[in-house]
Amino acid sequence: MKKLVVLVAILAAAVACGGSTGGGDASSAYAPAQKPVIGQNGATQPSKTGGSAGPAQIVPGTTVPVLQGPPVIRQAQLSMTVGSGSFDSKLSAVRTLVEAQGGYIAGTDAQAQPAFSSQQPSAIRSGTINFMVPAANFDTTIDQLSRIGTVQSEHIAGTDVSAQYVDLNARLANAMAQRDAMLALLKQATSINDIIAVQTQIGQITAEIEQLKGQIKYLDDNTSYSSITVSLMEAGAPAQSSSDSWGFATALSEAAHNFVTTINYVITGLGAIGPVVVLAGLGYLVWRRRRAPAVKHA
Repeated sequence: MKKLVVLVAILAAAVACGGSTGGGDASSAYAPAQKPVIGQNGATQPSKTGGSAGPAQIVPGTTVPVLQGPPVIRQAQLSMTVGSGSFDSKLSAVRTLVEAQGGYIAGTDAQAQPAFSSQQPSAIRSGTINFMVPAANFDTTIDQLSRIGTVQSEHIAGTDVSAQYVDLNARLANAMAQRDAMLALLKQATSINDIIAVQTQIGQITAEIEQLKGQIKYLDDNTSYSSITVSLMEAGAPAQSSSDSWGFATALSEAAHNFVTTINYVITGLGAIGPVVVLAGLGYLVWRRRRAPAVKHA
């Protein structure tokens, strides 16, 4: 048993050293191989990247284009206004654009606000749509979205995950080498205790491998597709005008608000000191009852 434990420790140390030195080779793992794209005429063509040539257009039945270079998680939030009564058509245009770019809808949320003016009899429609598009088509999608409505605000962010990618791949290679070493030791184990000890180590290493694979898959998914959130709102919402030019109604409203706030404070204070008052009263009654017989005897 002691010999097996010593051998396990030696192999683990050797694998750890090998994994630390192999981290440099893992740096090439975050540059995925360029996937071919099948053209309309059936010819195989290399996919376009997000360089100076611009992102590739998605044709139904083709492979999703792949960006070269460091993996970056890109996100965008756009707020746009559209013409009054055109909310449904503009929302449909966004969905069509997402489909044309090879993306998919993650969720939508639409609502209607009541109109406050006779010039705006219908409700004001607004909503938000979340979707994912291939990272290679991110810039093209943003450009085409700006043509659907008037962009009021735009926020684009990118997170470089190259270091995480390299670290995870190096740790994964190290863990897989450790598992292979443990499997080799398992074949040499003769006693039940040795077999149980090695299998326990294999189980822990396997769990670590699956966790690392899950983290790498998360980075793959979030760097292959970019997240975009678009908020649409119909223009022409009338501004609510105030008829209280003297401020009398406003003063009454503030006074009523302050009165209710004071009452809330009083009730809250009574709720806090109420138990103390009750206990003090009970203590006083007990004290009076005990003191009464002593006074009578006196």
